[in-house]
Amino acid sequence: MSADDILKGKKILVVDDEPDILSTLKDLLEACDLETASRYETAKELLQSRNYDAAILDIMGVRGFDLLQIATEKNIPALMLTAHGLNPDNLVGSIKLGAKSYIPKDNMFEIAIYLREILLAKEKGIEKTGNWFARLSSFFDRRFGHGWKNKDKKFWDEFDKTYQVSKEELEDIM
Repeated sequence: MSADDILKGKKILVVDDEPDILSTLKDLLEACDLETASRYETAKELLQSRNYDAAILDIMGVRGFDLLQIATEKNIPALMLTAHGLNPDNLVGSIKLGAKSYIPKDNMFEIAIYLREILLAKEKGIEKTGNWFARLSSFFDRRFGHGWKNKDKKFWDEFDKTYQVSKEELEDIM
């Protein structure tokens, strides 16, 4: 199944205060039915009044954590996409608030891969969607430095047990 198969027609809310990011994501996710918002107030209203298959949320400039909380309460899987908010504390905070993925804007051109994984997991009723982290762990290690997980060691130990997808679960998703 190609990425476009699961993405085709999916209603996705994309929130970012940078117009070029919104435009790029429209191009990258052309198979989806995308709605965009560049301000917190607009995004909040859309999240509260409409149903979405998923949300892609920036952290900075649009109060992404507040939007993540609304999305999580409505059972809308959310993918955090950030550049300025890219740090270990925001990564941990996103996961704790229910984000299904946390993608650096440096990796934005692979967004369909991460969104596809979230949608397939939701479709199959699989809560564990930590495979994205395995794909990005070397990026985070380079970006945050050696030993960056030590600050939140207990969290990361639990993350490994709770969120990492087993080989069998991964085969179910694919």
